Amino acid sequence: MRNIKLTIEYDGKDFNGWQKQPNKLNIQGTIEKAIESIVGHEVKLTASGRTDAGVHALGQVANFKTNSQIPIEKFAIAINSRLKKSIVIKNAEEVEERFHSRLNCKEKTYRYIINNSKQGTAIYRNLEYHISNNLDIKKMQEAAKFFEGEHDFKAFKASGTSSKSSVRVIYKAEVYTKGDRVFIELTGSGFLYNMVRIISGTLVEVGVGKIDPQAIPEIIASGKRENAGKTLPAHGLYLVSVSYK
Repeated sequence: MRNIKLTIEYDGKDFNGWQKQPNKLNIQGTIEKAIESIVGHEVKLTASGRTDAGVHALGQVANFKTNSQIPIEKFAIAINSRLKKSIVIKNAEEVEERFHSRLNCKEKTYRYIINNSKQGTAIYRNLEYHISNNLDIKKMQEAAKFFEGEHDFKAFKASGTSSKSSVRVIYKAEVYTKGDRVFIELTGSGFLYNMVRIISGTLVEVGVGKIDPQAIPEIIASGKRENAGKTLPAHGLYLVSVSYK
């Protein structure tokens, strides 16, 4: 039995998230169908984690097992030929049998993209979140650093989170700009349901002057969702990469 690891890019706009579910267009089920049409048997695709409806990925990782003898260098091309243009297999590689995309994951990087121009954009409207208010980037950068380290992120999770513990480690939290765009980038051991979108929403409130950067440690310590910022929309969020080292 071969274990195949895929690196996947997708535009989440038309999908109801990663997870397979009946009567709703989803990324997992779409890719599984494409693979099954090539290998000739049912497969189960296991991802590093689920992304919500509307969330994009530049480097999602998933794996499946197969008896197919298709050469590994042909897998990505073959699967892509059966997929919608909004999903692309960037790479396929054969890995050891015990490799598991979710359980072996060491860290993930997410990026939230904000268009901070006055008018916004027609072309990229589904790929970034528009805020016309001027954002104080220096204050956002100051606030972001308080999220680094191991914390109980209970105040930054949505209701419905199934995780038993809300303690997570963020290795790096950055805010940077390119032209009119503001990027919030978080690298961590793992993230709670809507955690990145809530942290991003909190940093936006810092940027518009509603929350003081120095208040972040107190908000974290409170464990109360109502003390943090709003949950930003899904379409500005990207799963950038997943690391196994």
